[in-house]
Amino acid sequence: MDFTGEENIAAPRDVVWAALNDPEIMRGCIPGCQSIERLSPDIFEATIKVSFSLLSATFHGLLTLSNVDAPKSYTLSAEGKGGLAGFAKGSADIVLEPSGGATILHYRAKAELGGRLAQFGARLLDSTSQRLAVGFFSDFNAAVVAKMAAG
Repeated sequence: MDFTGEENIAAPRDVVWAALNDPEIMRGCIPGCQSIERLSPDIFEATIKVSFSLLSATFHGLLTLSNVDAPKSYTLSAEGKGGLAGFAKGSADIVLEPSGGATILHYRAKAELGGRLAQFGARLLDSTSQRLAVGFFSDFNAAVVAKMAAG
């Protein structure tokens, strides 16, 4: 499953970059995120509950930052296990492009699911993954704008 998109955020690139690296903001924006903790500058541990139609699973795993070119871009990789439901792996290349006083966040993501989740079929998994990505970036945009308004 591969998908791309962009989000126009009414904040300068350095503010958006800081938010992308803030576990509290990320926890509030990742759909179903129950916890996220920074283990090192480039590694986070997370627990995320995801619903795929009739099946829901709680994934425990790591989020890793690589190819970091602050404050321009990075690759976020994730790998989690959901018990009997299976596993999820994925990555997203994030690029921040300044646009006046705002920022255009470009993303290219891919995801792979295995185990029981993979049995649901590609169409359902594709639509759920895209829905989660769109929800994350929309919520992230709102969180960054709210943080800027608060000072």
